[in-house]
Amino acid sequence: MSRLASLFLNKSPAPASDLPQETPPAAAAEPGYTVLFVDDEPNVLKAMLRVFRQENYRLLTAGSADQALAMMQTHSPVQVVISDHRMPGMSGAELLKQIKDEYPATIRIMLTGYADVDAVMGAVNEGAVYKFITKPWNDHDLRLTVGLALEQYDLIHENKRLKKKAATQQKEIKRLSHFVGTHRSQLGHLLVRQQLITPAVLEKALAIQARSRQVLPKTLIEMGVVDEPTLLDIITRFTDAQRVDLKDYEVHEALAHLIPREMCEKNLLVPLKPDGQRLIVAMADPTDLMKIDDLSFITGMPIHPVSAGQQEILEKIGELYGEVDHLEDTLSELDLSDPTEQIEIVLEEADEAEDVEALIRAKDQPPAIRIVNAIISDALRHGASDVHIEPKTKYVMVRYRIDDLLTDKLHIPLNMHPAIVSRIKVMSELDIAERRRPQDGRITVKSATRMVDMRISTLPTINGEKIVLRILDKNAASKDVEELGFDQQQLALVTQFVELPQGIILATGPTGSGKTTSLYAMLRRGARITKNFTTIEDPVEYYMNMAEQVNVRDKIGLTFSNVLRSILRQDPNVIMLGEIRDHETAEVAFHSAMTGHLVLSTLHTNSSIGAITRLRDMGLASYVIADALVGVIAQRLVRKICPHCREPERPAPGMLRSLKIAVSEFQAFKGAGCRHCHNSGYRGRIGVYELFVVDGELKRMIHQDATEPELLHAARLTGMRTLLDDAIGKISAGVTTCEEVLRVLGPQNAAEIACPFCRSPMEQRHPYCPFCGRELVRTCPQCNQLLARDWRHCARCGVPLSPVSETP
Repeated sequence: MSRLASLFLNKSPAPASDLPQETPPAAAAEPGYTVLFVDDEPNVLKAMLRVFRQENYRLLTAGSADQALAMMQTHSPVQVVISDHRMPGMSGAELLKQIKDEYPATIRIMLTGYADVDAVMGAVNEGAVYKFITKPWNDHDLRLTVGLALEQYDLIHENKRLKKKAATQQKEIKRLSHFVGTHRSQLGHLLVRQQLITPAVLEKALAIQARSRQVLPKTLIEMGVVDEPTLLDIITRFTDAQRVDLKDYEVHEALAHLIPREMCEKNLLVPLKPDGQRLIVAMADPTDLMKIDDLSFITGMPIHPVSAGQQEILEKIGELYGEVDHLEDTLSELDLSDPTEQIEIVLEEADEAEDVEALIRAKDQPPAIRIVNAIISDALRHGASDVHIEPKTKYVMVRYRIDDLLTDKLHIPLNMHPAIVSRIKVMSELDIAERRRPQDGRITVKSATRMVDMRISTLPTINGEKIVLRILDKNAASKDVEELGFDQQQLALVTQFVELPQGIILATGPTGSGKTTSLYAMLRRGARITKNFTTIEDPVEYYMNMAEQVNVRDKIGLTFSNVLRSILRQDPNVIMLGEIRDHETAEVAFHSAMTGHLVLSTLHTNSSIGAITRLRDMGLASYVIADALVGVIAQRLVRKICPHCREPERPAPGMLRSLKIAVSEFQAFKGAGCRHCHNSGYRGRIGVYELFVVDGELKRMIHQDATEPELLHAARLTGMRTLLDDAIGKISAGVTTCEEVLRVLGPQNAAEIACPFCRSPMEQRHPYCPFCGRELVRTCPQCNQLLARDWRHCARCGVPLSPVSETP
């Protein structure tokens, strides 16, 4: 739309009522749109004005519904109204319903908290609200929503204008349809006189022409009785219409207004150019003198006909009038719903009969469709990784997982739950009649700006079926290795990993810890046109042009192990395996790493060295692990402190003890909360890493079935930093907070043992305290019987015992 350019002009808004505003400069352009904010809290209105201060809108504010209605009358037209729901007197839902009745062209948006959705859904179902936005909002997303709403406003008015124009054109075409509607061609008689066709053939052709209502040359050619070059030759020899090449003519677009396109296509003619007072028209049949007279009457100019081929005329019509104009189809199919809610689902390949039929009917009800679309679009707008739809006793709770924390966003009326569940099941091709057992599915969702995959999981609970949607944005830009949070030493090691010709690299951590993101970053670092990259995932989480990517589908037998065996015959250099889940997959992956391939995969373990134990538990031989394993990356994601409101803090002593920080004056930071981070103090996330590099000595220890403590001790001697070490380093650097590390990693002193004498903490039990030297565990020197502290003789063998020393 031409007017949408004003959305991006850097101009100050016009003054809004009741609130102090900056006076726009005299040279500022006149605002093209009017936006009205309605809220009974002045601070919210000020925040709204701040969000849109750089937009070229006329901004109005109202503190109540009555004041808003008065402003709608005095400042008409108002393109967009954004209203809070909870206001004294008339609520936001009632206000927008009244605005809908009095000003139906105005786009209506409602701000709501999670407790207000019951009333908001009533307004949505009645069509009074195009869109609802949950609090707190994101400034950028709010500006985008208003921009799309204004675009929709223009779209509605443009649609009305086009419909009116189309109706006018149809009337004009119908008025002129009696012109050039009949055919009085002389071409047939010329062909009979030249003995090219017989009178009987001409009579048959005229009968066909009367039924098809097309020009005679086209009918004769379709009958096969004469070809087009012969017709053009006859026309040139026996008429005054000379043969022209339409490629030599540059037709001015103004000529398209003289003769309607429908007439040109129906009669195979096209205007070429004015010649003095005449209009030159190329015709497939210039012998139809009555049609020429009709064209002269329509255009108001004498017609000079020339001859041209049928295909040439059609190409010139397309050049003059543009591509085929499906105006009516476009207008009839134009969707006037909110652009931000246009969610398109891209589908892949008995005693409860009455209830099932009711569910099938309910899932197609507009409220069910709109609420599911609203949940999905709202989750995408907030950057959620998961959506939990949980039935409670009195309502349905919708929670989003944002930056690894669940946030209560919406409460939906309980009577909407069956329809919502049925709608999501139909979208993900699950069994709508099965409500007693869990089901898993997936869908691809295409919104106005993004395309994401969603994994669907249903779980029967005492209140009904709970649904969790896992959002996987495969179009999201995968990060570079430098952006993940590795320090310089770790970055150098990871870079060495991806340059290796063979071996297996594992990323470990719980679900949602960024393992796949790290592996894709490593793939991007090692990407070469000379290498063959292949990924096997369930499902593919990122698109990568340099790699061949395969989606696992267990239902048809396309498992990780089967695909991996097939890929080994595709001559791969680097293989990225989404997850090692079982012995079969692990065995194929490790043997692939031993036969000249670099394999990257993930495991669900708490630490890097814990991957060794997990692989042994899966049944892999220790020598296979030792020979193939190159390194393990354990990781977690922690929230970053907002850089705009970061300030120093002194952690509590208990917090420091939980993180095993012995420095009393430890320097830490926190986020005070600001508009950039929605007063949370955090903005974005970063990785915390632990790199376990398998060198020659560690390979020997793994081959000899060394335990986790032994491997950890050996790795620490080589300089390995644990997850806690890396996290404490990021705390002191002001990247994250003690509270966030404690939330993600948990208390680090929970498994410690305190010495009964000096109370010093020990990570594991020893016979003697390493701090005070006192004996902690007494055993008989002859039979190794555990002894109580007050025993003078062994209860098993009777050996006399020396008294317990009370001094170190």
